[in-house]
Amino acid sequence: MTKTYNVTAKRWARGWELHIDGVGVTQTSTLSAADATAREYIALALDIDDESSFDVHVVPQLDAALAEQVKKAREQVREAERLQREAAIRQRDVARKLRSGGLSGREIAKLLDVSAQRVSQLIGRQAPKGAVAGLTTRAKKAAARTR
Repeated sequence: MTKTYNVTAKRWARGWELHIDGVGVTQTSTLSAADATAREYIALALDIDDESSFDVHVVPQLDAALAEQVKKAREQVREAERLQREAAIRQRDVARKLRSGGLSGREIAKLLDVSAQRVSQLIGRQAPKGAVAGLTTRAKKAAARTR
């Protein structure tokens, strides 16, 4: 099991103090560099050759009200992403049903308030079994050539 070092990042005048449980304290000028700085410090302090052999969990210390706002904002973004995925699935399903009902791509585009190109994407042929979702057009063409 990989060892995880918990790091509390505390804001100060010149950046962030990184309090690493059981190891020590170091500093970094930016929060975005905290992970790399903590890894380097841990490896040096504990004489570890491979900085990727352990995990680092950086938790910025914020006042309670601001920490709650950050938490809620992240939750809302995750929820919006989930809803967007569900809407895309529903839109694809409806577009295919409309197409099988005899409507043209332009009619479907008008009904769904999307472009005709988007309708083509939505009702395009389904991926063959075993195909990897999210392939680029180039990758799909390359895969088709190898079949």
